[in-house]
Amino acid sequence: MMGERHAAQEALFYSFSLEGHVPDRHTRRLIDRFVDLGGIREQLRPYYSETGRPSIDPELMIRMLIIGYCMGIRSERRLCEEVHLNLAYRWFCRLGLDGEVPDHSTFSKNRHGRFRDSDLLRKVFEATVARCIAEGLVGGEGFAVDASLIRADVDRQRAVPGEEGLPHDADGHAVREYLAVLDDAAFGAATPVVPRQLAPTDPAARWTAASRERAFFAYSTNYMIDVEHAVIVDVEATTAVRQAEVTAQRRMIERTQERFGLWPQRLVADGGYGDAPNLAWLVEERGIEPHIPVFDKSGRRDGTFERSEFTYEHEDDSYLCPGGKRLRRRNRNFAMPRSPADADGFHRYRATQKDCGGCDLKARCTPHAPARKIMRSIHEGARDLARDIASTDAYVTSRRQRKKVEMLFAHLKRILKLDRLRLRGPYGARDEFLLAATAQNLRKLAKLRAMPAIPVPG
Repeated sequence: MMGERHAAQEALFYSFSLEGHVPDRHTRRLIDRFVDLGGIREQLRPYYSETGRPSIDPELMIRMLIIGYCMGIRSERRLCEEVHLNLAYRWFCRLGLDGEVPDHSTFSKNRHGRFRDSDLLRKVFEATVARCIAEGLVGGEGFAVDASLIRADVDRQRAVPGEEGLPHDADGHAVREYLAVLDDAAFGAATPVVPRQLAPTDPAARWTAASRERAFFAYSTNYMIDVEHAVIVDVEATTAVRQAEVTAQRRMIERTQERFGLWPQRLVADGGYGDAPNLAWLVEERGIEPHIPVFDKSGRRDGTFERSEFTYEHEDDSYLCPGGKRLRRRNRNFAMPRSPADADGFHRYRATQKDCGGCDLKARCTPHAPARKIMRSIHEGARDLARDIASTDAYVTSRRQRKKVEMLFAHLKRILKLDRLRLRGPYGARDEFLLAATAQNLRKLAKLRAMPAIPVPG
């Protein structure tokens, strides 16, 4: 028998609580425990006028942005719709049933104004790092660092040749931001190489063919994580070149030491960070063990003796060749004193033509030159330390732990949907990377620090 139709009727009085309609184990409730925005009002107070109409609550906007990045909602227009309809989102944003959701344009106005001027998003991210440290999720013994390319919001069809420079009519906030970072080692000053293509709508985005796909415009998001629980301890936006990524690594180490007092014993990274100056900076200036493959171009493909087959003698500052002859930096005295190293930062050790000319091994050593030459970096001590570490069991462990950074990048692109930027300009990329890293740390906290069990009445 068909049941009776029940028509909805307007109730004169009713009671409804959002608190009772959000389950105890709901993701938003688990994340909410670790969101502390109590201090943002004081941080933003100098950026608000004392007169006029009340503005939108900044805590509400930050909570909505956290929702969006945690749930992979890339559009702020859609985010406003979801918060309006979803009870759990309303509860998380402290809106209640009748709270008004701000217009999507409010986010853009505050992002380009108060939020950037006060560096608010950086402070929100660092608050999550501090909470991870307080919860015991950051050991501080070992860090891992890596970078990943994120597509820029650029139309390839509107690109111009890089050597032509920006069109004279190029304008907008992305262009102004590009001009502001021309001397920044993480952007314009990272490399003297002129890019093949330039995007007038976002000139700081780098034309890159580093992936297997077609070349595209991109920024690099740089993560530094604690290897114990893969907590992101710092994040930096750079242009998509290796030199800028090395600069970001140094900035993140310095900033983490300054903000949180974290001083890792070892740094884990891939070969892109294994050049001699960077290894020397880690070892000599920061006292950090580099668990990094050495970037070395001394290998030979013609079958002749490689540099590793020459023995360096520290006491004599010379190399001993397989034939037992000495290679020295100076084979004769000069009237004018010379620099100990060449302009490129290398010492050059040479054998004499007499030693090489009568050597039975010349064909296997230097068949096309009268004498053999060996180049040694002024930072060779740091390179040797990295090579020694690479032969240890700890290095094998570090290589496994480095994959945690790559897993975070996969999570960033596939789960949080940040495979393409929405905002333009280096500051827009920085904002998006900070919010995404904040969301990942909050999800990590919610996963590893589960809510205490509710006692069942006996």
